[in-house]
Amino acid sequence: MAKKKKLIGVDLGGTTIKFAILTLDGDVQQKWSVPTNILDEGSHIIPDIVQSINHHLDLYKMSANDFAGIGMGTPGTVDLANGTVTAAYNLNWKTTQNAKEQIEAGTHMKFALDNDANVAALGERWKGAGNNEPDVDFITLGTGVGGGIIASGRLQHGVNGAGGEVGHVTVQPGGYLCTCGKHGCLETYASATGVVHLAHDFAEEYSGNSKLKKMVDNGDEITSKIVFDLAKQGDFLANEVTNKVGQYLGLAVANMANVLNPSYVVIGGGVSAAGQFLLDLVDKTFQQEAFSTVRASTTLKLAKLGNDAGVIGASSLALRFVDGADLSEAAKVANVAATLAE
Repeated sequence: MAKKKKLIGVDLGGTTIKFAILTLDGDVQQKWSVPTNILDEGSHIIPDIVQSINHHLDLYKMSANDFAGIGMGTPGTVDLANGTVTAAYNLNWKTTQNAKEQIEAGTHMKFALDNDANVAALGERWKGAGNNEPDVDFITLGTGVGGGIIASGRLQHGVNGAGGEVGHVTVQPGGYLCTCGKHGCLETYASATGVVHLAHDFAEEYSGNSKLKKMVDNGDEITSKIVFDLAKQGDFLANEVTNKVGQYLGLAVANMANVLNPSYVVIGGGVSAAGQFLLDLVDKTFQQEAFSTVRASTTLKLAKLGNDAGVIGASSLALRFVDGADLSEAAKVANVAATLAE
């Protein structure tokens, strides 16, 4: 019986590049990571990816023939057909990067890529909170806010790759200025930096007793984790901040679900480490703002895969290179979601 091929998933981030070797069913067998070297306009990043993959194949006594291909999630705007990346400013990529061409040439493996939030959505849908359902929305709350939409079993990219950009849904007209140039984007309130921004603004107007207020006034470092931890401890000001975050995020989730009516809206990313406390705040507004049919059929869930969502979802991009006869039913479903529409 022929040995089944394996997959490689790559999660390219601004500080770290994560790698994994996985089975065709998305089970992680090996993981490693390297720092992201963004010097010299990011010119070292793709060579470092190639070098690290080849080094680890040597280490594990494997070859390119053992793999169906490589999938990668990346920041920036992705040209799916050509395998190029533009506008990935946190990677210091100021020009178009021919990722597919260079990585295929360097590893002798087939290669596919997509936006990092999209591949995290694929990962959570396949092996995480999405239960491999055909309709799953994903929101990731980190330094920014990203998202991915899987509808009728397919990842939605839109006309120009901007499908699922829930971070730039307006939740407060005329609100905080976003890096995108708009005002009042969800990202400016529900990201890690947005939570801190809200905390400073609320503290400036608050005169009561609060540990968060004292920390802000003393110039102590404030993080979204600190704000949520203090809220859980009953700090009044911290609760005012987290309630507002929950309102904005719940409104965005309700509007997203009203349009798409997914089985699940999955919330992940660093801010989601606040756990059920955050989910309850979001769900309170969701229940108020969602259409009755949507309330009855769409469930909010916390992501399950943590840092593995990116590499697992990225690896599913490479399922398209596998003979369908070699795929399990779950992998076939994941492959449909990850594959480009014809």
